Amino acid sequence: MDAIGSGCWGLWKWNPLPQSRRRRIRSNSGSADAAGGGGYRFPVKQAVTAASLALTGDTIAQLSHRWRKAKEGGGSVSQDELWRYLSDHDWLRALRMTSYGFLLYGPGSYAWYQCLDHCLPKPTVQNLVLKVVLNQIVLGPCVIAVVFAWNNLWLQKLSELPEKYRRDALPTLLYGFRFWIPVSVLNFWVVPLQARVAFMSMGSVFWNFYLSSTMTK
Repeated sequence: MDAIGSGCWGLWKWNPLPQSRRRRIRSNSGSADAAGGGGYRFPVKQAVTAASLALTGDTIAQLSHRWRKAKEGGGSVSQDELWRYLSDHDWLRALRMTSYGFLLYGPGSYAWYQCLDHCLPKPTVQNLVLKVVLNQIVLGPCVIAVVFAWNNLWLQKLSELPEKYRRDALPTLLYGFRFWIPVSVLNFWVVPLQARVAFMSMGSVFWNFYLSSTMTK
């Protein structure tokens, strides 16, 4: 019985390929596994782009807010007062926005655009309209929900998040429609896939004036 079992085991293990050929196949397979990296690659370029532009937008929003505050009193503003307003930067707020762009918006929106291009690959008018509509009714609310939650998490005010949603989410979304629908048309019709996160992030620099003021209410 032992002889029969050993013979059967040897038959199952037999490989008709030459030994050198088997070694090459194993080597190529190992290289492919190493290159695959588990099937997921963090989109570093898109994340860094989104983080940089989120930081830029927040910086402009802060400077604009302090400039308006300096002018509220009327009359001329001394150079020392102006410098104090401009240099009094909220770095924690800047870090909140930068980390949001790097960890959430950059990777998330890149995955979203890949999904849209996979599901609607043909550049037809119908697909363009569908992409724009889906972008507004899916991505838009998700972005607002996540950025409000991220901001409140950093401020340790998660208990106030439901009230924040109730008060500011819908007005922010409706205001965003007026800006993002034309931008989305350009994004899907003209901009290539690999540049879409950067293009939308550049748009968010301008929208950040409104979004930053909404988050800090």
